[in-house]
Amino acid sequence: MSLESLPKEVAGGDVTAYRRALGAFATGVCVVTADSSLGPLGITINSFTSVSLTPRLVLWCLDERSERWQAFCEAERFSIHVLDAQSEALARRFAKGIGLMEAHEFQRVGDAPPRLGAAAARFDCKTHDRVQMGDHMMIIGEVTGFESSDAAALTYFRGRYGVAGGAQA
Repeated sequence: MSLESLPKEVAGGDVTAYRRALGAFATGVCVVTADSSLGPLGITINSFTSVSLTPRLVLWCLDERSERWQAFCEAERFSIHVLDAQSEALARRFAKGIGLMEAHEFQRVGDAPPRLGAAAARFDCKTHDRVQMGDHMMIIGEVTGFESSDAAALTYFRGRYGVAGGAQA
């Protein structure tokens, strides 16, 4: 969910109306982490989806105007963290800017990419493919490991954060 500004003109119509229409689709919120030449970094996204069960493939999309474009396009390994309902501050933290992580924000397990502590699910991936599509790069990852919990998940709908799941009354 990159918050970089949109181009003034988008072919086929009004950017604001188009963005509003896309915002009608409620999504989960994720932070993708990877190592870069600058150090470990993260980026908030809402473009995560499963591609295949066999092999285990997932994808996410990266805006070409992102300050983290080069680092994530070059990363051969990354982790996707589906944020839990308590992680709105984390989502906001990695939504803009360079997104360099501080030592207290992540953990290392073996040679895996940086891992966040709070997540409803985590998918460790190696890059399977990259496909340029319009003004975004689709990054397809082969899942090499994963964990999940029963935690409620952070959502994003019409420009606002919300919650899905959790205790049922």
